Amino acid sequence: MSKNIIDTHTHFFDPTRSEGVPWPPADNEILYRPTYPKDFLEVSSPHGVTGTVVVEASVWLEDNRWILDLAESNPVIVGFVGNVELFADGFSDRIEGFSSNPIFRGIRLRRDELRPEMRPKLIGALRELASRRLSIDLLAQPDELATVASIADAVPDLHIMLDHVAHVKIDGNKPDQRWIDGIIACGKRDGIYCKVSGLVEASVTRPAPVDRSFYRPTIDALVDSFGIDRLSYGSNWPVCRTAGDYSTVFAIPREYFLGLGETEADKVFRKNALDCYRCVESRAKSR
Repeated sequence: MSKNIIDTHTHFFDPTRSEGVPWPPADNEILYRPTYPKDFLEVSSPHGVTGTVVVEASVWLEDNRWILDLAESNPVIVGFVGNVELFADGFSDRIEGFSSNPIFRGIRLRRDELRPEMRPKLIGALRELASRRLSIDLLAQPDELATVASIADAVPDLHIMLDHVAHVKIDGNKPDQRWIDGIIACGKRDGIYCKVSGLVEASVTRPAPVDRSFYRPTIDALVDSFGIDRLSYGSNWPVCRTAGDYSTVFAIPREYFLGLGETEADKVFRKNALDCYRCVESRAKSR
């Protein structure tokens, strides 16, 4: 497996900034602290991680620029999935401005943006993103996966990344059939990818089990639906710290996909991230 691993899901923020942060809340003792690339590298670089796709953690428009500025001095950031309100006036101008920076690779959608009454505006905005070769991340629930599949049908050139295995509850057994049906539908659309992320957070058991077999039925279902070419590793760091340490979060999918072969693991831990997000590969090489 490549030693130039890309972690496709991290968050950076600094509550000590003069303007503060909208998230995480101040009463979260685990997360409410300055969180920077150097902190991420301390826990991830021993595992061969050399790049990350940062995902927005703020509803403030100006924090898109904060992350892009952070990337200038932190080459570990190979891509950024931002937060730009789809239905706000000036959406096109904002996307044009942010996408002039090659680190900006798309935006993350919220559940309320999938409401049926917003469908015409949604599809129009997503077609604009696709025309700029930008992607979307989605925090979709199992009962929303059919909607995601229909979006892929309407905008076939758009790359869609499902975050955190679409929020299935993991109990060590076969996953909920509703979720399985949803990911099968998504897996039939070539433009839909899924992150192997949020596994320990999705465990119904606390503390989250470290036994790899506990997560196998869920990962098996993902592979059955998406194959190997449209799955990507993500840690959800630092949020994963609420349920487990980075070594555990990394080891669960590493052991599984190395069991399928070095080539297969390299796709999940690097190549598929480059394919989905269309990252600048030269920046994603070993530093």
